[in-house]
Amino acid sequence: MLVFEPIYTDGLAQISYLVGDSKAAVAAVIDPRRDVDIYLDLAREKGLRIAYVIETHIHADFVSGAQALAERSGAEIIGGCSADYGFELRQAADGEVLELGQVSLEIIYSPGHTPEHISLLLRDGQQGDEPFALFTGDTLFNLDVGRPDLLGEDSTKQLAAQLYATLFTRYLPLGERVEIYPCHGAGSACGKSIGDRRRSTLGNELLFNPALNQRRNEAEFIDWLLSGMPEPPRHYARLKKLNVRPATHMHGPMLPTPLSPEAFAERSADHSAVQLVDLRSILAFGGGHVPGALNIALQNEFVSWAGWMLDDQRPIYLIGENSQQIHQATLQLYRIGLDRVEGYLRNGMTDWQNAGLPLASVGQWTVHELNRRREDPQVQVLDVRAPEEVEQGRVPGAHHAFVAHLPEGLERLDKDRGDLLRQRLPRLDCRQHPQARGLPPRGERARLMDRLAAT
Repeated sequence: MLVFEPIYTDGLAQISYLVGDSKAAVAAVIDPRRDVDIYLDLAREKGLRIAYVIETHIHADFVSGAQALAERSGAEIIGGCSADYGFELRQAADGEVLELGQVSLEIIYSPGHTPEHISLLLRDGQQGDEPFALFTGDTLFNLDVGRPDLLGEDSTKQLAAQLYATLFTRYLPLGERVEIYPCHGAGSACGKSIGDRRRSTLGNELLFNPALNQRRNEAEFIDWLLSGMPEPPRHYARLKKLNVRPATHMHGPMLPTPLSPEAFAERSADHSAVQLVDLRSILAFGGGHVPGALNIALQNEFVSWAGWMLDDQRPIYLIGENSQQIHQATLQLYRIGLDRVEGYLRNGMTDWQNAGLPLASVGQWTVHELNRRREDPQVQVLDVRAPEEVEQGRVPGAHHAFVAHLPEGLERLDKDRGDLLRQRLPRLDCRQHPQARGLPPRGERARLMDRLAAT
């Protein structure tokens, strides 16, 4: 009997799958995340042996758990054909079939998002020989397709052409009834605008997916696909390299050390040598925070902004409201290869304030206050949202500098005037954080405004 278990990971908007045959007691795991206990526990609960760990492609947005899962389960790693892999795996051939009792997975070579990409066509022998599901990896999503630009400009057009061929000559001939199960849902930057459904059918995508329903030729498809493609998050290139190396830290993240306010202050004194991350809300952060801290609230977009703003070379110290928040942030950072989370402020800002240590703060305006003050000659509006957000509408007269690119783009600001940062996540302490150097020196006049302030 078919076993089919999708595993969705919040923050990454990533979906992995455990597929197998309960009678044969064997299974495969497709595109596992880095913390792999969930797959081992699920297989144990269902009485299954994990025989295969399958990578549809070399991932860019999260650290793969393939090596860890294979080591702990004894499974064989299966992937596409690439000379980049620096660890042992079997590079499957197009058309090869992996048998899981009466359930089978046929390898379909499907380049486009990446050169080595494979998809998996699922059949259940109890219901005939016709395939009924396709694991599409990062090739086809609900209402979107994979981006071909993650390997650099030199290969983008070639991969876009391969993506076109995969979609129209390999996928669509399978039939409209075939269900599709992608590696990502809405919120992932692996597509331009992925839809809300985590599963679909080829027929549904043929009707509603703009990549498929406009009957474009190859050249038109490539032009459409590459127009308006957002910049990939900064950590994608790093994770591409990490995911072809032998894995490290395979047994989960190391929990950071709780630090007294005095010890935390000592370790964080050199702001250029460490990364301080405040996990609280913008309101709490604006009211008072450790000087030099970067505010990335522990919300749905935490992983994305952490990837943009943090590096894997310097130690990370966390400030949160409770230990549960610290542990959750540490796990999410671990999933994108940020392993140097070395400590956190014990009891958060309460102990910091009680110890009489310095506080930084940034005032905040509502959208109504912004509208009232934006014509003031002493006010400058700085919009730090992503370019694709700014294109949808901006405050008249606002300067734009994407927060991940600060301090570049600030040359047009008058350093003798106050400023207002209008942004989503993350937020910077304008006076102390290295990313904000170059902002107007009168930091006490800076204001933050979040889009949520309008509600």
